[in-house]
Amino acid sequence: MAENTVNTAGTADFDWEALQLDGYTRVQRSEMSDRYEKTLTSINEKEVIQGTVVLITKKEVIINIGYKSEGVVAANEFRYNSELKIGDVVDVYVECREDKTGQLIVSHKTARMHSAWIRVNDVLRTGEIITGYVKCRTKGGLIVDVFGIEAFLPGSQIDVKPIRDYDVYVGKNMEFKVVKINEEFRNVVVSHKALIEAELEEQKKQIISGLEKGQILEGIVKNITSYGVFIDLGGVDGLIHITDLSWGRVTHPEEMLELDQKINVVILDFDDEKKRIALGLKQLQPHPWDSLDGNISIGDKLSGKVVVIADYGAFVEIAPGVEGLIHVSEMSWSQHLRSAQDFMAVGDTVESVVLTLDREDKKMSLGIKQLMPDPWNDIEVKYAVGSKHSAKVRNFTNFGVFVELEEGVDGLIHISDLSWQKKIKHPSEFCKVGEEMNVIVLEIDRDNRRISLGHKQLEENPWDVFEATFAEGNIHSGTIIDMKDKSGIVSLPYGVEGICPAKHLKKADGSNAKVEEVLDFKVIEFNKDAKKIVVSHTRTFEEGEDKPSASSSAKGKKATTSTGNSAVQAVNQASEKSTLGDIDALAELKEKMEKGE
Repeated sequence: MAENTVNTAGTADFDWEALQLDGYTRVQRSEMSDRYEKTLTSINEKEVIQGTVVLITKKEVIINIGYKSEGVVAANEFRYNSELKIGDVVDVYVECREDKTGQLIVSHKTARMHSAWIRVNDVLRTGEIITGYVKCRTKGGLIVDVFGIEAFLPGSQIDVKPIRDYDVYVGKNMEFKVVKINEEFRNVVVSHKALIEAELEEQKKQIISGLEKGQILEGIVKNITSYGVFIDLGGVDGLIHITDLSWGRVTHPEEMLELDQKINVVILDFDDEKKRIALGLKQLQPHPWDSLDGNISIGDKLSGKVVVIADYGAFVEIAPGVEGLIHVSEMSWSQHLRSAQDFMAVGDTVESVVLTLDREDKKMSLGIKQLMPDPWNDIEVKYAVGSKHSAKVRNFTNFGVFVELEEGVDGLIHISDLSWQKKIKHPSEFCKVGEEMNVIVLEIDRDNRRISLGHKQLEENPWDVFEATFAEGNIHSGTIIDMKDKSGIVSLPYGVEGICPAKHLKKADGSNAKVEEVLDFKVIEFNKDAKKIVVSHTRTFEEGEDKPSASSSAKGKKATTSTGNSAVQAVNQASEKSTLGDIDALAELKEKMEKGE
């Protein structure tokens, strides 16, 4: 046991730290450590510093920032810089000085983002021109990498002329100006167009300064709109309004021109301040009115195509650039309000007559009704006074009915000429629009194109017969149908109405007659001209049994009275209303009366 025992005597006093396997003492190692620390760059996390590219591979870029370990950045963060090479100094953002494996974590993209916002704001303020990389196309424009920020390049800001293919710019480096920044949403808008506008502005001034009205220039169709065509005159644009494209009517400019087409134009006007130039194309051709046949005169027949229709008329193209107006009043002899669409449509070929012609003002009015005979030329022959016709009801007025005898010939039936018997307050009570009605011509005014017509005159005036039937003293059965101003309105035979004054409504028992009562009434007044019959119920019993009666043999009266009353009672003893259909019965009555005489 004693032989195997290790002698540790004196080990407690041994200086282990002084013993170094690499040959350096503690003091020496401390000095070397201080020197090494001084050679390293002092870095802090979450800050941007600069480093040097020491190695470039397909996937990574190694950057020396003077720290004890080097930074590794993904190669795609330098995609915007295709000319990156070893030795270039770049910005990096320190994410972490050491991760779990002791590796330094840096980002070039984040560093660019931090510094980029400072730079873009400076650029916006100073107007500096910058270079960016077009990454891809998006709706309405392109996405551009500027200092690591994705900026938006609107399609309208790519060039001064409209761009139809955005894809040709993708993958290219272009120069831009920053035109707008939204700090809240971190949006940046750039423009390439702004770079060349300054040059163009100077060019425009030079070009416009040399322009003259009437000057003919060659240009290229740059843009086509619904209202006109923009022409590139070599650095400055001019507009040909749609009305200056052709002497004829143009529905859309695309009918005449196409993009990139070279054409000659004439300068109509220009504005030095607003840089606006009005151009013309049709002015290079002679005006069609100047070459219009000089033999055309009023009354000639012309054929043309309907190019425009409005409610008030239609424009007919007689020759390219030469149009005439057919007013709606010249389309038909009818006086009824109608629109031009009732007679023709756009594209129709129509024949017309020249009504007016003004070569100086380049105006022409035409008519088509003149190709048809005027129905009023022989109106007295075709519609002689007293002749009977069938007409269509067109419309009403408070005073009568307008009817159409034929196209262009209308007549008026006055409300008083509608019926012999009925008291008509408004014509709509008697007939309806569109109905056929028999009429008789009463009067013709050719100069004013007016015809007075009658309807009741087709039948004999029943009041001639009523004069004997409702002679004063005759008694008839009647029904009180209404009360007006304390007087009773009594319905008598044949639809005739009589008036019974209030004092004549008293019955034999002392009470007053009421509406809907059927009683006997004595005629106390008959006025043929006013068509008025006044009756009395009270007189039927106050004057006794020996007084004349419609049902008696007319004691003391003429035979015509009893004959008439018997006929009335036989035809319609309880009638309240009547129409002209009852005239046949009245005719029979009149015949009996004549035989009796």
